[in-house]
Amino acid sequence: MFQKDYILRMIEMIGDLIAALLGLIKKGDLEQAEKILERGYIELLRREASFFQSIPKEKLTTTLLTEHNYENGHLAVLAELFFAEATLSEAQKKLQYSLICYEKSLTLLEFLEQEDKTWSAKREERIDQIKIKIEELQSGKR
Repeated sequence: MFQKDYILRMIEMIGDLIAALLGLIKKGDLEQAEKILERGYIELLRREASFFQSIPKEKLTTTLLTEHNYENGHLAVLAELFFAEATLSEAQKKLQYSLICYEKSLTLLEFLEQEDKTWSAKREERIDQIKIKIEELQSGKR
């Protein structure tokens, strides 16, 4: 029960973190947004962002679930952190890195879409949003 409560709290916290990050990005305070994002990785997933960045998207779910004992709730949080990092990187004009983060977020969300027993309108909306961003970045329409 403790683990489930912890994951639910993490999911609630990620919403607040994403809102704060997007607000800072909108105001142009990219340095502060970057600090909050890094702190988010550590506080929510107990690892630095570089740990997750080093895992190829093709191995992301398998590595985290089998080798590091993460659960689907952790993957949902990580998907949102990757989304936030992609948005921040896009604002910083790091478009290639932004694309990588969007792709990792999409990989996690699509995995959760298949594995989760409940339908989520919010997750489906986020998947569609990320697909549009990926298409824009790949085509140079940004």
